[in-house]
Amino acid sequence: MTRKYKPVDPAQIKTYSVQDRAHKSATTAAATLTDVGASAAELLDSMPAFLGANAFRSVVSAIADAVNGDRPVVLAFGAHVIKVGCAPIVIDLIKRGIVKAIACNGACAIHDAELAMFGETSEEVADTIRDGSFGMVAETMAFFDEVVAVASRDGCGLGAATGKVLADREAPNSNQSIFVAAREAGIPATIHVAVGTDTVHVSQGLDAAKLGTATMHDFRLICDVVSDLGASKTSGGAGGVVGGVWLNIGSAVLLPEVFLKAVSVARNLGANLDAMTTANFDMIRHYRPHQNVVTRPVRAGRGFEVIGHHEMLLPLLRHAVIERLGATA
Repeated sequence: MTRKYKPVDPAQIKTYSVQDRAHKSATTAAATLTDVGASAAELLDSMPAFLGANAFRSVVSAIADAVNGDRPVVLAFGAHVIKVGCAPIVIDLIKRGIVKAIACNGACAIHDAELAMFGETSEEVADTIRDGSFGMVAETMAFFDEVVAVASRDGCGLGAATGKVLADREAPNSNQSIFVAAREAGIPATIHVAVGTDTVHVSQGLDAAKLGTATMHDFRLICDVVSDLGASKTSGGAGGVVGGVWLNIGSAVLLPEVFLKAVSVARNLGANLDAMTTANFDMIRHYRPHQNVVTRPVRAGRGFEVIGHHEMLLPLLRHAVIERLGATA
């Protein structure tokens, strides 16, 4: 039977007072205005108490708490971080003792090494891919052939070998190298290679077996780093205590996958990571960083996502953290 429709009678609609309604926004959460010359802390405090601003402030607090609580802060990042000029920020955080370990993909090492040796890096792929010259730089290939050989000889990983070779060569811009900075600071620097993803993998002098051994060394090393991201043994259980921080910056697939497996290994070996905090920084939202960094590995409320350009967010993050720690910018 077909129902007969008619206009509703507004007089029958039930209403209630605004005083009885739950609200998501209020004047108390709105932005405040800063004066010229405001500090980074004042700028952060002036931001509205919503979404990305809240996430950013939470990450700053987590990093500062980790440093003060002698818990590691680990920076995992993709090559774009280096390509857009943010290496000095990473190096400064290492030198200040804020970042205690770094994890990278193979492209990071390429750009880091080229900047250290030549002062320039990256090419216009759309142009060079058409004539087959993309990635066919002899000096870069020879450098990583040497890195792999050194890693095999010394029984170390790719990250340590990269820093060593750059230091031994006295690269003209070695002060701009993240791997040299990690070597000088004595912190773990790992490179996680997916065979075929880096231009240097086509080198005829590259020993694939030694490459695999060196990057496996780095995976096992980062598993140990991740196992230390829980609360310190002196701070008790997981509720409200300080743990380490894992920052994934600009890696959409590889490093989030490495992190997830490292978390599983760490917990398999008995690590309690409930106090760990994670964050993902990138220009757009990606599935794997969200799942493998922000949600799956951590307790609810300990994973954050901050969306924006590295070249804007990382300088602000550095400045906010060192101000929070009471250091001089």
